[in-house]
Amino acid sequence: MSDKKMTSSRRHHLKSLMLQIAATRLEQEEVDAVAAKEAYLNEQCPALSLPSGVEELQKLIKEIHGKIDKVDEERYDANSKVTKGAKDIEDLKFKVTEMKGMKKPALKKVRMSADQMLQALLGSKHKVTMDLRSNLKQVKKEVKQEATGDWRQNVEDKKDKKKMFEGAEA
Repeated sequence: MSDKKMTSSRRHHLKSLMLQIAATRLEQEEVDAVAAKEAYLNEQCPALSLPSGVEELQKLIKEIHGKIDKVDEERYDANSKVTKGAKDIEDLKFKVTEMKGMKKPALKKVRMSADQMLQALLGSKHKVTMDLRSNLKQVKKEVKQEATGDWRQNVEDKKDKKKMFEGAEA
Protein backbone atom coordinates (compact mmCIF):
# COMPACT_ATOMS: atom_id res chain seq x y z
CA MET A 1 0.00 0.00 0.00
CA SER A 2 3.01 2.31 -0.48
CA ASP A 3 1.66 3.29 -3.92
CA LYS A 4 -0.83 5.83 -2.63
CA LYS A 5 -1.89 8.58 -4.96
CA MET A 6 -0.98 12.13 -4.05
CA THR A 7 -3.91 14.36 -3.29
CA SER A 8 -4.61 17.17 -5.67
CA SER A 9 -4.07 19.84 -3.01
CA ARG A 10 -0.65 18.34 -2.13
CA ARG A 11 0.30 18.15 -5.82
CA HIS A 12 -0.81 21.77 -6.33
CA HIS A 13 1.19 22.90 -3.29
CA LEU A 14 4.36 21.13 -4.50
CA LYS A 15 3.93 22.52 -7.99
CA SER A 16 3.59 26.08 -6.68
CA LEU A 17 6.72 25.61 -4.53
CA MET A 18 8.70 24.38 -7.55
CA LEU A 19 7.52 27.35 -9.60
CA GLN A 20 8.56 29.78 -6.83
CA ILE A 21 12.03 28.20 -6.60
CA ALA A 22 12.42 28.32 -10.40
CA ALA A 23 11.37 31.99 -10.47
CA THR A 24 13.93 32.95 -7.82
CA ARG A 25 16.65 31.03 -9.69
CA LEU A 26 15.77 32.81 -12.95
CA GLU A 27 15.97 36.19 -11.21
CA GLN A 28 19.35 35.24 -9.72
CA GLU A 29 20.64 34.16 -13.14
CA GLU A 30 19.58 37.49 -14.65
CA VAL A 31 21.37 39.40 -11.89
CA ASP A 32 24.50 37.25 -12.36
CA ALA A 33 24.43 37.82 -16.13
CA VAL A 34 24.20 41.60 -15.68
CA ALA A 35 27.07 41.54 -13.17
CA ALA A 36 29.23 39.40 -15.47
CA LYS A 37 28.53 41.76 -18.39
CA GLU A 38 29.52 44.80 -16.33
CA ALA A 39 32.71 43.07 -15.13
CA TYR A 40 33.63 42.13 -18.70
CA LEU A 41 32.99 45.64 -20.00
CA ASN A 42 35.02 47.19 -17.16
CA GLU A 43 37.88 44.79 -17.90
CA GLN A 44 37.84 45.17 -21.69
CA CYS A 45 36.80 48.83 -21.96
CA PRO A 46 38.39 50.95 -19.25
CA ALA A 47 37.01 54.40 -18.57
CA LEU A 48 37.96 56.88 -21.26
CA SER A 49 40.16 59.72 -20.16
CA LEU A 50 40.40 62.37 -22.82
CA PRO A 51 43.84 63.93 -23.05
CA SER A 52 44.18 67.67 -22.95
CA GLY A 53 47.01 68.06 -25.45
CA VAL A 54 47.07 67.42 -29.21
CA GLU A 55 50.02 65.04 -28.98
CA GLU A 56 48.32 62.95 -26.32
CA LEU A 57 45.14 62.87 -28.41
CA GLN A 58 47.08 61.65 -31.47
CA LYS A 59 48.71 58.95 -29.32
CA LEU A 60 45.28 57.83 -28.08
CA ILE A 61 43.96 57.68 -31.67
CA LYS A 62 46.94 55.55 -32.74
CA GLU A 63 46.27 53.15 -29.84
CA ILE A 64 42.59 52.89 -30.81
CA HIS A 65 43.51 52.22 -34.45
CA GLY A 66 45.94 49.52 -33.32
CA LYS A 67 43.20 47.87 -31.27
CA ILE A 68 40.78 48.08 -34.22
CA ASP A 69 43.36 46.42 -36.50
CA LYS A 70 43.90 43.66 -33.93
CA VAL A 71 40.14 43.03 -33.66
CA ASP A 72 39.80 42.96 -37.46
CA GLU A 73 42.60 40.39 -37.69
CA GLU A 74 40.89 38.23 -35.06
CA ARG A 75 37.58 38.54 -36.89
CA TYR A 76 39.21 37.60 -40.20
CA ASP A 77 40.94 34.59 -38.60
CA ALA A 78 37.67 33.44 -37.01
CA ASN A 79 35.82 33.89 -40.30
CA SER A 80 38.45 31.89 -42.21
CA LYS A 81 38.28 29.11 -39.61
CA VAL A 82 34.51 28.96 -39.98
CA THR A 83 34.65 28.81 -43.78
CA LYS A 84 37.37 26.16 -43.65
CA GLY A 85 35.28 24.13 -41.20
CA ALA A 86 32.19 24.43 -43.41
CA LYS A 87 34.23 23.30 -46.44
CA ASP A 88 35.59 20.33 -44.48
CA ILE A 89 32.07 19.38 -43.43
CA GLU A 90 30.85 19.50 -47.04
CA ASP A 91 33.81 17.34 -48.16
CA LEU A 92 33.11 14.80 -45.43
CA LYS A 93 29.42 14.70 -46.33
CA PHE A 94 30.36 14.07 -49.95
CA LYS A 95 32.73 11.25 -48.94
CA VAL A 96 30.02 9.67 -46.78
CA THR A 97 27.53 9.73 -49.65
CA GLU A 98 30.17 8.20 -51.93
CA MET A 99 30.78 5.41 -49.43
CA LYS A 100 27.08 4.71 -49.05
CA GLY A 101 26.54 4.77 -52.76
CA MET A 102 24.59 7.21 -54.81
CA LYS A 103 20.91 7.39 -54.08
CA LYS A 104 18.54 7.90 -56.95
CA PRO A 105 16.58 11.08 -56.49
CA ALA A 106 12.84 10.82 -56.25
CA LEU A 107 11.44 11.52 -59.68
CA LYS A 108 8.51 13.82 -60.12
CA LYS A 109 5.59 12.83 -62.28
CA VAL A 110 5.48 14.97 -65.37
CA ARG A 111 2.51 15.08 -67.70
CA MET A 112 3.89 15.50 -71.15
CA SER A 113 2.54 14.65 -74.54
CA ALA A 114 4.47 12.47 -76.97
CA ASP A 115 5.19 15.51 -79.16
CA GLN A 116 6.63 17.39 -76.20
CA MET A 117 8.78 14.38 -75.24
CA LEU A 118 10.17 14.07 -78.74
CA GLN A 119 10.83 17.79 -78.91
CA ALA A 120 12.66 17.62 -75.56
CA LEU A 121 14.72 14.64 -76.69
CA LEU A 122 15.47 15.70 -80.26
CA GLY A 123 15.57 19.42 -79.75
CA SER A 124 13.63 22.17 -81.42
CA LYS A 125 15.30 21.56 -84.83
CA HIS A 126 13.33 18.40 -85.55
CA LYS A 127 9.65 18.89 -86.16
CA VAL A 128 8.13 15.51 -85.44
CA THR A 129 4.50 15.07 -84.69
CA MET A 130 3.37 11.80 -83.36
CA ASP A 131 -0.27 11.17 -82.84
CA LEU A 132 -0.35 7.90 -81.00
CA ARG A 133 -4.11 7.68 -81.01
CA SER A 134 -4.30 7.64 -84.80
CA ASN A 135 -2.12 4.51 -84.94
CA LEU A 136 -4.42 2.52 -82.70
CA LYS A 137 -6.67 -0.14 -84.16
CA GLN A 138 -10.38 0.25 -83.92
CA VAL A 139 -11.87 -2.64 -81.99
CA LYS A 140 -15.56 -3.30 -81.95
CA LYS A 141 -16.94 -4.84 -78.85
CA GLU A 142 -19.23 -7.76 -79.39
CA VAL A 143 -22.16 -7.89 -77.12
CA LYS A 144 -22.61 -11.43 -75.92
CA GLN A 145 -26.09 -12.72 -75.68
CA GLU A 146 -27.27 -14.04 -72.42
CA ALA A 147 -27.09 -17.80 -71.98
CA THR A 148 -30.78 -17.86 -71.17
CA GLY A 149 -31.61 -18.52 -74.84
CA ASP A 150 -32.25 -21.77 -76.59
CA TRP A 151 -29.74 -24.56 -75.87
CA ARG A 152 -29.74 -25.60 -79.48
CA GLN A 153 -28.27 -22.28 -80.48
CA ASN A 154 -25.26 -22.95 -78.21
CA VAL A 155 -24.76 -26.35 -79.86
CA GLU A 156 -24.80 -24.70 -83.31
CA ASP A 157 -22.20 -22.16 -82.23
CA LYS A 158 -19.95 -24.91 -80.91
CA LYS A 159 -20.22 -26.83 -84.19
CA ASP A 160 -19.09 -23.73 -86.10
CA LYS A 161 -16.07 -23.37 -83.84
CA LYS A 162 -15.23 -27.06 -84.23
CA LYS A 163 -15.34 -26.71 -88.01
CA MET A 164 -12.96 -23.74 -87.80
CA PHE A 165 -10.39 -25.78 -85.89
CA GLU A 166 -10.80 -28.82 -88.10
CA GLY A 167 -10.33 -26.67 -91.19
CA ALA A 168 -7.13 -25.16 -89.75
CA GLU A 169 -5.61 -28.60 -89.03
CA ALA A 170 -6.30 -30.03 -92.48
